[in-house]
Amino acid sequence: MKIDFIVCPDSIEEKLETKHKVTGREARQVLLQNPRIRFAEKGYTKGNDVYGAFGQTFVGRYLAVFFVYKPEMATAIIISARDMSEKERKSYAKK
Repeated sequence: MKIDFIVCPDSIEEKLETKHKVTGREARQVLLQNPRIRFAEKGYTKGNDVYGAFGQTFVGRYLAVFFVYKPEMATAIIISARDMSEKERKSYAKK
C-alpha cells in the first residue's frame, strides 16, 4: 500500500488527544515509519475501507492507527489512534 498523503481532520485530532492521549503528529509518525498494515473492515461506501496500521512513533511509542485509504489519491485519512494493547504489541514484536 502506497501512502503519499496523510490527513487528520481537526475534529479527529481533538478526539485523539482527549480520549486516547495521542497527538495527530504521533499518529502521522506511525504511518511514516513503515508500519504493519492490515485490513480492518469494509467501508460503508465503496472505496472507504478501514485499515489498521501498527507501529512506533519516532520516540518508540507503540500505537495502533486506523485510517480510511483512498487508493486513487494514495491518501490515508486518520479516523482513530490509540496505544497498542498487550496482545497487539506481542504480535507486532513477533513479526
